[in-house]
Amino acid sequence: MNRPSNLDALLQPRPPSPLQEIQDERFERHGVRLLLKRDDLVHPELPGNKWRKLAPNLRAALAGGHERLVTFGGAYSNHLRATAAAGRLLGMPTVGIVRGDELAGRPLNDSLARCAADGMRLHFVSRSEYRRKAEPRELARLVDAAGAEGAYVVPEGGSNALALGGCAELGRELRGAADVVAVACGTGGTLAGLAAGLAPGQRALGVPVLAGGFLAAEIRSLQAAAFGGPAGEWTLAEDFHHGGYARVPAELEAFAADFGSRHGVPVERIYVAKLLWALAELTASGTFPRGTTLAAVVTGRP
Repeated sequence: MNRPSNLDALLQPRPPSPLQEIQDERFERHGVRLLLKRDDLVHPELPGNKWRKLAPNLRAALAGGHERLVTFGGAYSNHLRATAAAGRLLGMPTVGIVRGDELAGRPLNDSLARCAADGMRLHFVSRSEYRRKAEPRELARLVDAAGAEGAYVVPEGGSNALALGGCAELGRELRGAADVVAVACGTGGTLAGLAAGLAPGQRALGVPVLAGGFLAAEIRSLQAAAFGGPAGEWTLAEDFHHGGYARVPAELEAFAADFGSRHGVPVERIYVAKLLWALAELTASGTFPRGTTLAAVVTGRP
């Protein structure tokens, strides 16, 4: 493979992403200042944490001479879409192992159709098989069954030790800018790296978009793999998942539409809307003392 190894030259990202102050009475009446870290603007097709987590893995794949990428995700995975886009931009074939073999005989939803249009070959597996993908033997079997032998394996959500290094850079960009830096969480990798990059005295706040309460242990495990142990201060705000991943009830849809209309910011529904909703609710309940500056990381676009 004769592919250039300078990823920035190939994909042309635009970090650091801008910081935008938002004037919103739902925060101002409680003496809380709200900033948006517009990481959705860091790359047109690999926005926010997708760039932060994928870039170190893409560099490793290119440096190792890998011919293709294989990764994992559900039917609405932003990570699958970003990996497919990266593969198209790099001229590198991609394989997506998708949770749910019942989807194989159905028309593709918009998310998976975008992956396919970007050249990703989709391989559907049962949910029980998918749950075991962290087991080395099962991982190897899944990759072989997908016809992706020798491919560079990017984990679900892009979250691994390499990715945490990329997300720590996000934290370093926010040093001194806010007291609390909040981000929506799927697999926990962005929060784990973000916390490590913040300055002492700053805190990272994660808003899980999935139910289950499993994320704290996963974040600790990721930080141990990446940094050798705990790194930075972080907490989780549970119970703002609105029924689970990809669930957008009418009240959340109305909130997101209103926020976007007020402030001219496109609000992605699965992650960013839940994050902003949680911050508004926590502010109203007095969780943040008056004088607090919040920075919300906008990790993607609709």
